Amino acid sequence: MTRENTSRPSDLGPLEPGTRQRAQLSIRIADIAWTALSVVAALWVILAAVDAVRGTGSWAYSAVSLVLLAVGLTMRLRAVRRRDRL
Repeated sequence: MTRENTSRPSDLGPLEPGTRQRAQLSIRIADIAWTALSVVAALWVILAAVDAVRGTGSWAYSAVSLVLLAVGLTMRLRAVRRRDRL
């Protein structure tokens, strides 16, 4: 029994420098990072607001988390718009 060495092209293609997939990889990683940051900040906003309403937390934490969420979402939108222009 011998195995034939057949290489099938993958869906991603080669991730060598200079390829289109390689350029898209960094953009995709940045998208995932900004999305994760936005989700974490949104959860922080919700939990801080709930704690502040209950009286166990401070409104300062809620305000800081809301500012960070706004900054994260703004940067995410700017990155998407900038990529569309390119």
